[in-house]
Amino acid sequence: MSTKSAAQWLVGHNRFEQKKSPGSIKKNFGNAKTISITSGKGGVGKTSISLKLAKILSDKGYKTLVIDCDYNLSNTSVKLGLPLTDNFYSLLSAQKSFDDCLVMHEGYYLLSGCNGSMDLLNESLSIEKFIIDILVSHESEFDYILLDSPAGIGKENLTLNAYSDHRFVVVTPDRSSLTDSYSLMKILSNKYGVSENHLIVNKTSSDKQYKRIVKTLGDTVDKFLNTRLKVLGGIDRKNVSVDQFDKVLFGGEDFALHQNFINIVEMFSEENVGTLLPISEHGQEVHLNVC
Repeated sequence: MSTKSAAQWLVGHNRFEQKKSPGSIKKNFGNAKTISITSGKGGVGKTSISLKLAKILSDKGYKTLVIDCDYNLSNTSVKLGLPLTDNFYSLLSAQKSFDDCLVMHEGYYLLSGCNGSMDLLNESLSIEKFIIDILVSHESEFDYILLDSPAGIGKENLTLNAYSDHRFVVVTPDRSSLTDSYSLMKILSNKYGVSENHLIVNKTSSDKQYKRIVKTLGDTVDKFLNTRLKVLGGIDRKNVSVDQFDKVLFGGEDFALHQNFINIVEMFSEENVGTLLPISEHGQEVHLNVC
């Protein structure tokens, strides 16, 4: 792995945390657009969204890789019905090559995490550094690399979000999802200098609800953070059982649901990505309220 490049980035990043100098976090190497699919709260659908977006990007002719960054509680293989593997640990421990650890599924590549690996649990390492090593070494081989990030504000998640070219913040109508994602964006802005995020609203029940969530979160980010929020769109909530949802989603059996994701990819692909919510002056913090 290209540990020197990753180490240089992390050292520069630590200097950036102290100086908070805009723009110093941007990497200048590689070709792939790296997108972190992230959230402040778990259970909002990040993994399903990551895999569906990868499928649509690959259908459009882009060479796409998904990395499961929830490295020891992996759900990517489970959702796709693929055999569970220890490929992540095999790559980490240099037992297998990068190519041997990838699985191709329906046109895109997947590096899945492990599921309760004791070997991985016992390792003393910085997972975020290892994943950045992967990106540095292989991003020139792909058009898009999607990071299926763990939820929350842990150091690993924050570092990977800060390193990524783009962050797709996934929220649901649940109030805690909104407040937790706002907290994530706040820390990324204040500590890591991240000045831009994208928004996906999942599990919406109506256009009115979707617009209310966009306005609530957008207005709050606009007022209290020195960041831009670009709205990519919403994903409809479907009245299907939990155990059947992924089958419907990945099988493309619901055209309207499938179209939601196509719209998100097309919005992101446009020259002026998303709906830009402008920066404003800082004010006092308020509570997010969504009914």
